[in-house]
Amino acid sequence: MRKFAIAAAFAAMTLAPLASTITAQASDITGAGATFPFPIYAKWAEAYKAASGVGLNYQSIGSGGGIRQIRAKTVDFGATDAPVKGEELTRDGMLQFPMVMGGVVPALNVQGIGQRGLRLTGPLLGDIFLGNVKKWNDPKIVALNPGVTLPDATINVVYRSDGSGTTFVWTEYLSMVSDEWKTKIGTNTSVQWPVGVGGRGNEGVSGTVRQIDNSIGYVEYAYAKQNNLSYALVQNKAGNFPVPDDSSFQAAAAAADWSSAPGFGISLNNQPAAQAWPIVSATFILMYAKPADPAKSTAALKFFDWAFTNGDKLALDLEYVPMPAPVKAQVRAYWKGITDTAGKPIF
Repeated sequence: MRKFAIAAAFAAMTLAPLASTITAQASDITGAGATFPFPIYAKWAEAYKAASGVGLNYQSIGSGGGIRQIRAKTVDFGATDAPVKGEELTRDGMLQFPMVMGGVVPALNVQGIGQRGLRLTGPLLGDIFLGNVKKWNDPKIVALNPGVTLPDATINVVYRSDGSGTTFVWTEYLSMVSDEWKTKIGTNTSVQWPVGVGGRGNEGVSGTVRQIDNSIGYVEYAYAKQNNLSYALVQNKAGNFPVPDDSSFQAAAAAADWSSAPGFGISLNNQPAAQAWPIVSATFILMYAKPADPAKSTAALKFFDWAFTNGDKLALDLEYVPMPAPVKAQVRAYWKGITDTAGKPIF
């Protein structure tokens, strides 16, 4: 209950317009973007405020909004789950680095289904979100779930209505496992959904799934956990149905080559490890290489460094996966690329 209260309090704050952050204390850090990491950023912010006296005003407005705000230079950092491509980072003069990892789950509100009482495959999820599979007692779902009583009810799809890194992760996964999805819809932070209703942010999708009977949406696992939502187990590339948790998320990231893409922008979806959860993502921070206000960027880096040093347990408590120590070392070295006007590293 405590976790939910913290997240709810921060969520209420983020409903205010971004301009409201001008009332923050001068020393406060400002950021905006992805809702995927919002629960852990809220926990870290509370602990960091107690340790340092410095606050974090973070607007949970979606990855697309975070990218727009950092490009407009109205915040100290942007946050996105859809990594920005290398050529765009170069064009904008920005650096990108991962902070934490987590999984995306199909959230359910289906009568008679327990917390994780349903099994689905990637191709079947693609068919559901394409509108090809319309009923919960469709033979394809029944065949995967012997002994489960499924209602003769229409499947109500819920999707993200805003520009979303979670949508990017979800649609990238569906494009990997469904040729029809890849051809007709593709991968993006915002797509033309064939069926369903929209909710804004992970918070909005979670709330909409709770309100609509026989619905299915996609949310970051911490939201499903905090809101006591049921979720489906998804068959992974190895043919298993792992439980979404820090160990199955870590299994997806175990063999990742973080240096293989500019700004650490790799995909962790559909990894072959036996116990890997199939829909996993890092979430990323965007900052300018030559910030207009080096002091504010230094303050932001101090917060991120504190989170790397002190925030792992808080992340694990919410079922996020901390970045591995070697990756943290790579990121800290990468921060040397953030400099003042004289070219001196600010941190």
